[in-house]
Amino acid sequence: QVQLVVSGGGSVHPGVSLRLSCVVSGGTYQACVAWFRQTPGNVREAVVEMDKYERIRYADSVKGRFTISRDNNREIVYLQMDSLQPNDTAKYYCAAGPYFACYSRSQAGADYPFWGQGTQVTVSS
Repeated sequence: QVQLVVSGGGSVHPGVSLRLSCVVSGGTYQACVAWFRQTPGNVREAVVEMDKYERIRYADSVKGRFTISRDNNREIVYLQMDSLQPNDTAKYYCAAGPYFACYSRSQAGADYPFWGQGTQVTVSS
C-alpha cells in the first residue's frame, strides 16, 4: 500500500517562502504526483501535477512562484512555494497515482488513489 506523509506548512507573512515535502513509501512506483489545495467550502483544486517524465502543469495562479520537484532516490516530492500571497492560504495535500491521473483533470483529483494528510498553509500580514 502506498503511503504519503506530508511535512512543512505553517503561518507566514506575504512574500515569504515555504517548502512542503511529501515522502512516498510502499507499494509500486506511482507515475504521477501532484499537490492539491483546498479552502473551506471549496472543491480541492490541483496546484501542480507532474508525470514520470517530469512534464509539469501548474495552475495559473501559482505559475512562476511554485516549483514541484521529485527526488526519486528518496521518493520525496517537494513543493517550493515562493512569494506566498494571502490567497495561497489553504490546506495542501500531496497525491500520487497512475500516469493518466496527471491528464484526466478529474474533479478534485478523483483519479489519484493515494493521498497524504493535509498540511495547513496560512499567509497573512
